[in-house]
Amino acid sequence: MKIYTKTGDKGTTALFGGTRVPKHHIRIESYGTVDELNSHLGLIRDQDINQHYKEVIMDIQDKLFTVGAILATDPEKAILKNGKERLNIEKISAKDISFLEQEMDAMNEALPPMTHFVLPGGHQTVSFCHIARCVCRRAERLATALNDLEPFEANALMYLNRLSDYLFVLARKLSSDLQANEIKWIPEKK
Repeated sequence: MKIYTKTGDKGTTALFGGTRVPKHHIRIESYGTVDELNSHLGLIRDQDINQHYKEVIMDIQDKLFTVGAILATDPEKAILKNGKERLNIEKISAKDISFLEQEMDAMNEALPPMTHFVLPGGHQTVSFCHIARCVCRRAERLATALNDLEPFEANALMYLNRLSDYLFVLARKLSSDLQANEIKWIPEKK
């Protein structure tokens, strides 16, 4: 299989189902940003962190491929003529969202209560988490814009929302694990 097809040379790309759209289409922006997020998660996973977090991140990366596939599917061609779904994969479930919540709860138990916003930084690995969190929020904003135009599975959108929360808590937990300085944002008074 060749990597280059030349079919996108004029600025269009194909959705799952064959429909061609401009490469700047909100659907392409949405799943492209999810792909970008997945790459940032790979960078976090490559750091010297607890094996459990690496395994959780690998699970998340797998789920993000599912989210990307959902976003890349033309809604008008999502159901085949025989009534079956074109996308024949396990979808994002309430269990997947609950898993992120349980992971956050477990990490939060070992952290001091949060009393202020936290400035990103303190350690390179922590900074990678904050970058991933911001990219996740961007993916969520784009996905919500797409959902307003062409609704898709609600659990995929909820997963992105919960994932950005997870990445914030992971950044705090890694700050603690790596003994990095967590700097609170305390606004200056007038």
